[in-house]
Amino acid sequence: MTASAETDSASVHTPGDSAPGVFRGRYGTTSLRVGAASIWLSVIVLLPLAAIVWQSVGGGWTAFWQAVTSNAALDSFRVTLSISAGVTVINLVFGLMVAWVLTRDEFPGKRIVDSVIDLPFALPTIVASLVMLALYGPASPVGLHLQHTKWGVGVALLFVTLPFVVRSVQPVLLELDRETEEAAASLGAGNRVIFTTVILPSLLPSLLSGAGLAFSRAIGEFGSVVLIGGAVPGETEVSSQWIRTLIENDDRTGAAAISIVLLVISFFILLVLRTVGSRAARREELSA
Repeated sequence: MTASAETDSASVHTPGDSAPGVFRGRYGTTSLRVGAASIWLSVIVLLPLAAIVWQSVGGGWTAFWQAVTSNAALDSFRVTLSISAGVTVINLVFGLMVAWVLTRDEFPGKRIVDSVIDLPFALPTIVASLVMLALYGPASPVGLHLQHTKWGVGVALLFVTLPFVVRSVQPVLLELDRETEEAAASLGAGNRVIFTTVILPSLLPSLLSGAGLAFSRAIGEFGSVVLIGGAVPGETEVSSQWIRTLIENDDRTGAAAISIVLLVISFFILLVLRTVGSRAARREELSA
């Protein structure tokens, strides 16, 4: 065998040779990233959740059950869930409408409107409550007095949760294949048929994801409703305000128990909606 042949044969890598070394390096780097992400997630999210779970059962399961089934707690759950569900449905409709306008229509000031959508993300929630009180309080410039009413709480929650639906739907609308819509129109399909059979199935996963985020934010909201709502028991007192009352009364175990219930509800809703959305997305891919 010549020297060149030996060199050529030495340069050939078999599956058991140096290639696994490269893969081990890649896997090692991946493992390092996964480990760092897991540690960070544990410190920032899992440890606080574990602490509040521990505190919620600190007085035993009997105390936990009494805290979450008291009349005041049940009233706060009823108010919170009913208003949050209504707000989520409204934002699904109008959030989709806003996202559609921002992606499909051209008009003066479009960039300004697009920036305003993110304002609730940047605005402190207590400032949002002040804005709602100034607009819908006793001295309302528009003639609407919504303070200490469920409508006032609903308007505040609409304000803080709208961006979740818009920002979830908007990227999907931008990436939709317009040729499919044009083909359906050329075959005689009307706007309603095109929307329900072509566009809506593609938007469903993002709509459900945005709805889950909006609902989860609504049931845990405090700052934006604290002034406009007034925490009227059984009427406008949401669960987050009842938690504050329990803390002020030095009932930290009861406050933690209410928090766990809200956490479980939020997680369950997100899980269900994202599961449904994922299945809808897979059906859409298979049909395509």
